[in-house]
Amino acid sequence: MKREIIRSERLGESYIRVEHPSGLTVLLYPNKGMATTYALFATKYGSIDNAFRRSDEKEFVTVPEGIAHYLEHKMFDCKDGDAFSKYAKTGANANAYTSFDKTAYLFSCTDNFEESLRILLSFVTEPYFTEASVAKEQGIIGQEIGMYDDDPDWQVYFNLLGALYQKHPLRIDIAGTVETISHITADLLYRCYGCFYNLHNMVLSIAGNFDPEAALRLCDEILTPAEPITVERAHIDEPYAVGSRRVEVKMPVATTMFQAGFKGVARTESENYKNQILDELLCEIAAGEGSALYRRLYDAGLINNTFGGEVMCGRDYMSIIFGGESKDPDAVYAALCEEFDRLKREGIDPGDFERCKKALYGKYIGIFSSSSAIATAMMETCFFGLGIYDILEELSALTLEKLTARLAETVDTANSAVSIVRPLA
Repeated sequence: MKREIIRSERLGESYIRVEHPSGLTVLLYPNKGMATTYALFATKYGSIDNAFRRSDEKEFVTVPEGIAHYLEHKMFDCKDGDAFSKYAKTGANANAYTSFDKTAYLFSCTDNFEESLRILLSFVTEPYFTEASVAKEQGIIGQEIGMYDDDPDWQVYFNLLGALYQKHPLRIDIAGTVETISHITADLLYRCYGCFYNLHNMVLSIAGNFDPEAALRLCDEILTPAEPITVERAHIDEPYAVGSRRVEVKMPVATTMFQAGFKGVARTESENYKNQILDELLCEIAAGEGSALYRRLYDAGLINNTFGGEVMCGRDYMSIIFGGESKDPDAVYAALCEEFDRLKREGIDPGDFERCKKALYGKYIGIFSSSSAIATAMMETCFFGLGIYDILEELSALTLEKLTARLAETVDTANSAVSIVRPLA
């Protein structure tokens, strides 16, 4: 068992990284000063992974859209009941989620940590599907898909992705459609499980008030060595250009909503995560709450306190997205484009750079006060081939020249789009 202590001189803290004999990467961040413990057992497998090939197979296989999310639902089934009922006995708060490129199972607790971790490690490594239970789940997930179809926040977001991306499966709802999930069978679930829930493709991340030796003992007891297989995802030949510049629909909403996106340039996974930090800083400089543009739009009544920006980053995609409510979303979108063009033309103000860099650094420092934020960040950075402290080092070393080069590379206002949801009336 390879065990490494990873330290941050900057924070005066450390965590443990273990390459377990089973193939699982285990990340442990014990902190006796925290009231809670948060554990994540995650696989590098999400909704965009619909065409793939195992390293021990010759052919690529294509599976129905929404199967990663479907599998997440079914993983809680156990031969002797379900995982949630087991967590109820320990008092832990359990959940799970599927994103574009990962699926995570988690719990938080203030006591009974070992019992709760035993449940997590056991049910995620012991799939139990039957054709009857899989068929029954179609109705449940079908209702969930219907809820998303009626959710304006969800629709304005995925309509934007559909405009930005022409071929990438980011265009597709994470849960799939009622039609695609109708083709999911127990055999297909087991096949996807066998490909992506291999421990070499997974991370166990734990932070908070817990005994790391107890966690490792449970790993030794429950986990068995996984086959050393890898999975190749099908290459997506996504064009540089957006599919369309504007999409608008009407829904029963009280106020017009919008999302404006700038399709970025993706590099390697580790570069993408580092560039995410740069793009977050560009968001803040261009239209953060302390920016001149934000104040101008706010004073004109074009945005309100729902307005904000984010960076969508993954294995092979990058985008900067702004959104909120507005009486004139086209004017806000035009102002965002004009501001990015101005920054590229005139340069980033050094004072704005220093101010926003300090604010973003403070945000990332804040991660280390929360067990859930630490565990999540350890898992995410690990999947990108980095460590949690690399975030602070990257941001600390960032120069205005490097950010200016990133702005020129990744923000092309001609390669952007806006999605709008207006009231029915």
